[in-house]
Amino acid sequence: MTPHSNGCEECLKTGDSWVHLRLCRTCGHVGCCDSSKNKHATKHFHATEHPVVQSIEPGEGWLWCYVDEVVA
Repeated sequence: MTPHSNGCEECLKTGDSWVHLRLCRTCGHVGCCDSSKNKHATKHFHATEHPVVQSIEPGEGWLWCYVDEVVA
């Protein structure tokens, strides 16, 4: 899956910052993690029901499933 952007899509539009980035494995949306104030990756899940995100931080490759609440 190719990321849509090099940062959190919503934060880039509003000029906000983020802590870590998550990639939606369904559509390529890039959102900020739950440690970020806006939690855009989780908001994307609630809006779309796309269940799996992947960390796209350097050296990380784990996946998180919102539905099952498990790391893969």
